[in-house]
Amino acid sequence: MEAQRLNKVREELERQGIDGVLISSPYNRRYVTGFTGTAGFVAITKNQAWLITDFRYTRQATEQAKAYQVEQHTGQPLEMIREKLSAAGVRKLGFEQNHLTYESYQTYVETFQGFELIPTQNIVEKLRGIKDEREQDYIRKAIEITDMAFEHILDFMKPGVSERDIATELEYFMRKNGAVSSAYPAIVASGVRSALPHGLASSKLLGRDEFVTLDFGANYEGYCSDLTRTVIIGEPTERHQEIYRIVLEANRKTLEGLKPGITGKEGDSLARDCIAGYGYGEFFGHGLGHAFGLEIHEPMRFSQQTEDRLEPGMVLTVEPGIYLPDFGGVRIEDDILVTDTGIEVLTKSNKELIVL
Repeated sequence: MEAQRLNKVREELERQGIDGVLISSPYNRRYVTGFTGTAGFVAITKNQAWLITDFRYTRQATEQAKAYQVEQHTGQPLEMIREKLSAAGVRKLGFEQNHLTYESYQTYVETFQGFELIPTQNIVEKLRGIKDEREQDYIRKAIEITDMAFEHILDFMKPGVSERDIATELEYFMRKNGAVSSAYPAIVASGVRSALPHGLASSKLLGRDEFVTLDFGANYEGYCSDLTRTVIIGEPTERHQEIYRIVLEANRKTLEGLKPGITGKEGDSLARDCIAGYGYGEFFGHGLGHAFGLEIHEPMRFSQQTEDRLEPGMVLTVEPGIYLPDFGGVRIEDDILVTDTGIEVLTKSNKELIVL
């Protein structure tokens, strides 16, 4: 699998007229090599590929990165890389412009004197956008764990329990059921705080007759899931029910309309137009969703600016919402896989309004 990914990187180098590329992103390093350690650089040329790491990871890298020549550095890894690339005849060297600080770039300039440094963007990320069967299996498992956690947490939530206690219980449950960790810090936002799209869990205690928004995911074998459900504690008012009904309709209409070939902008409009039609357009202020995989946010997005098109194998979120200050908010998020003919909804958790 990693050998195929290596060949695809080389095809892109050929297309761009670059002799080699230096990969510094830890996610891209893992994707192209299979190496799960936390330190190292990857250098790829037309004919050679190295994984440079330190003493802690040399054996692990040798076992995992079968398509690469693993080298152990004892000092400055970039100096070793410079020597190898120079001997390989590399003159035009690509680097990942999105993953360097200015200080790191200055180090590149000083180290690779005599090379033409060429900023590249999304060489590996573009490949990562289409998930292969193994990646899809890992994502499905992460989603399965997340769905189980949602069902579990419903019995845990009641007035007087803190948002942080709920987040902790979610993390514990997911780890006990196979997750490496949470995919990201859980959002647990209740009452007026549910109007905060990214309201991380606080010390607030759950009250009565209020929304609780749960946005969380599992990390399984390095791959993420992303689920949001909004429930209500106590009795819903007519306003609660109206907002929930609109968001659920936007969610369902979007899922019905998505298919390969439409743009991220067109997908976003499916939900945005529905919500705006009920007069709540100004209260849906974020994009409809995003791709995910090794990272919880990957480049492809559903937004009002995205002209990129859906392709089979992409995995994305669909997460419309309405957020009313001083009242509360609703978000309903599903994970989807784009297929050859449409989409598959991967998340299975109940979307009807749950009253606890």
